[in-house]
Amino acid sequence: MWQAISEQLSETLMFSYVIREKIKLTGGDISESYMISDGEQRYFVKVNQRNFLTNFEVEAENIRILRETRTVFVPELVDIGHTKHNSFLILNYLPTKPLESGDASYQFGKQLAELHLWGEQKEFGFDQDNYIGSTLQPNQWERKWSRFFSEQRIGWQLQLIKEKGVTLVDISEFTQLIKELLANHQPRPSLLHGDLWHGNVANSAFGPICYDPSCYWGDRECDIAMTELFGGFQAEFYQGYESISPLDTRYNERKHIYNLYHVLNHYNLFGGHYLEEAQSLIDRIKAY
Repeated sequence: MWQAISEQLSETLMFSYVIREKIKLTGGDISESYMISDGEQRYFVKVNQRNFLTNFEVEAENIRILRETRTVFVPELVDIGHTKHNSFLILNYLPTKPLESGDASYQFGKQLAELHLWGEQKEFGFDQDNYIGSTLQPNQWERKWSRFFSEQRIGWQLQLIKEKGVTLVDISEFTQLIKELLANHQPRPSLLHGDLWHGNVANSAFGPICYDPSCYWGDRECDIAMTELFGGFQAEFYQGYESISPLDTRYNERKHIYNLYHVLNHYNLFGGHYLEEAQSLIDRIKAY
């Protein structure tokens, strides 16, 4: 596999790139990650089964559009391809450290707010379906936010869980409830990172960096809500964000609806205690 990757990378770079060092990195739940080097230039490589190539192609498109915004800093796509049994995505490699309190967190908050204000889009969705983790994420264009989120986010995940033989709630009734709760909320469509937990953000020599996007045009509050779901974001991040784009006072109610999507997806991906967490959120939302 690595010989084939070396040969394809050499074609892209237009010089012979011989992998002399390969270090497996930790942190990836879906794909294996490596740092490779020829002794001079280093690259970040994600590897999965060959049938995962479509996922990598979609990720590459998400990275492309985020780089186009010139707001948040994301890695540069170097190459994408497949070998006989594997697919791979190669990005430029940057040493990183956790995004801690201070100027970098404040800066990333401002950059995210600028991302959410970038571009003009009248509908919610994306030009293509993509993936949240390894779960297909539908993105059919929709003018009403309440319909988009209730059907293509909550209803979709509940149906995937039902296909596993688990019923948390009546899907039709609960989807309708979500639609009603969001009926009077018609936000400006914002380009979202889409999977903004602390493991997908770091600090680098060039400032804060984010990666592993699952982009679509949606309510900016979805990105902010996810930063709270698993913690790890400092007060300066939220201060930076609100210095550019203050949040609505009812965000604190909607964030539980938005985070239910990710908890349901985590159950679909990993099982375990996420089922109880999802049920708790469902009960909370039904009590609104």
